[in-house]
Amino acid sequence: MKALITGITGQDGSYLAELLLKKGYHVTGMVRRMSVPHFDNIEHLIKSENPNFFITRGDMTDAISLRRVLMYVKPDEVYNLAAMSFVGASWDQPVLTNSVNYIGFLNLLEACRDMQPFRPKIYQASTSEMFGNAPAPQNELSPMIPRSPYGVSKLAAHRMAKIYRESFGMFVACGILFNHESPRRGLEFVTRKISSAVADIFHGDDRKLILGDLDARRDWGYAGDYVRAMWLMLQRDVPSDFVIGTGVNHSVRDFVKRAFKTVDLDWKNYLKTDPELYRPAEVHDLRADTTYAREVLDWQPRTHFYSLVEMMVMADIAARGREEIG
Repeated sequence: MKALITGITGQDGSYLAELLLKKGYHVTGMVRRMSVPHFDNIEHLIKSENPNFFITRGDMTDAISLRRVLMYVKPDEVYNLAAMSFVGASWDQPVLTNSVNYIGFLNLLEACRDMQPFRPKIYQASTSEMFGNAPAPQNELSPMIPRSPYGVSKLAAHRMAKIYRESFGMFVACGILFNHESPRRGLEFVTRKISSAVADIFHGDDRKLILGDLDARRDWGYAGDYVRAMWLMLQRDVPSDFVIGTGVNHSVRDFVKRAFKTVDLDWKNYLKTDPELYRPAEVHDLRADTTYAREVLDWQPRTHFYSLVEMMVMADIAARGREEIG
């Protein structure tokens, strides 16, 4: 089996690549050309010189380069994880967010539609941000009323996936993933911002953790668990959309408390809030109803929230220690 992963250098892309390689796939990751490449999450795969792991250049917003990649790889499965995925940045770059998340995915759909003699199965990374403030818990039939340019761009792609599925008989499955984290999460995301700050403070930095809305609630799971759900969606004979989450949510404040508890520090001594960090339109309460995924995919998360927080804090502490030694 041959798989193409867009967004291979991100958190999800790296965990998915590891999973597929263990299953014997030939895995090709597509990366954009950058003056300074960021391969931290897949550096270990590159250094391993695995003969089944490849990197190629392409761009979701460049339809020609995307078609060339597909013609070269001829994948059985395509996992579209490439995105402008930081919700906060989508307010500053709404046009670019739409270009990558919606138009880029449309480019991919069109390129796959024209492939002969076989079209690949496609996984599209949708998001719980599409639900906005729909009443929790949210499932596949909940109303979708996004409250950010990111959410709107992802909803547009989500709707288009269904259109191509129904109009052209294409296998396009969407994973509506709730928040999923790991030590490989980008530093701009609130969870890594917290775990990184705790690691700095643990190592003696005299600093404060500055956050926005502490009451926003999210359904946080472990990215390593969620990529398994992505793979399961493409092993079915009939495509469908699945909500993936833990079914339990926690506030940002809960995450902070647990992170500081990991190193036996009182979070109240180190936290400050800044109204400037609040989103223009906040999503307050996201919690997944994963009944469909449990019944059809036989999938459920394996990592508890507390274990996830501790994993991230300890990984950042270890990384900071290596930096100091180096």
